[in-house]
Amino acid sequence: MSRLGPLGEKARLAAAARMRLIPILPFAIPLVLLPLLPLALWKADDPQGFLARREDLLFGLLIFIVAVRFLLLDLMLFYVSRARRSLHLDLLQIVFLYLEVTVVTLLYFALLYDLYGVFHLFQYSGPNAAQQALHLNGHDLLLSLYISTEFFTTLGNGDWIPRTLNAMLSAGIEALLGFVQGGVFFAVLIYAHQDRTGK
Repeated sequence: MSRLGPLGEKARLAAAARMRLIPILPFAIPLVLLPLLPLALWKADDPQGFLARREDLLFGLLIFIVAVRFLLLDLMLFYVSRARRSLHLDLLQIVFLYLEVTVVTLLYFALLYDLYGVFHLFQYSGPNAAQQALHLNGHDLLLSLYISTEFFTTLGNGDWIPRTLNAMLSAGIEALLGFVQGGVFFAVLIYAHQDRTGK
């Protein structure tokens, strides 16, 4: 019994620390984009050095976004399980956090695709591919955002095909994050509703 006391105290302190993170979460989520800034500066300053290391860096950035997304998911689920305000305020906050995480994730991958060269990572496979590529050239960021949205929502138009192994990995990870986020969002809403109405 004496060993459970310190463990219970540690769990209580960890829960209190998590609850302190919740109010700053909406302001902290956009910080996920920060690791891309030094890479953009490095690419502008030393393009050859960046090209030599870009595949390793891309893999690291994919690991980073997966870890951050699971941390955010953990905080959101913890918040829902602990919050004791009105149902409408909790659901509203969950929806806004979900939208913010979605937008930041889409931007993260779009900026990543743009940084690494959207035409290096992906190939257009639709009709008139050469003519379409010429038409889209110079609109890399918008094209990256479209591709990011297509993968995240698992829309699967099939018009853009990954060219490299890391591009395939990033497309799969983004689709998985979008799929899991949608499922968790509905599960959280159902849990929050049942938890409040069941009391």
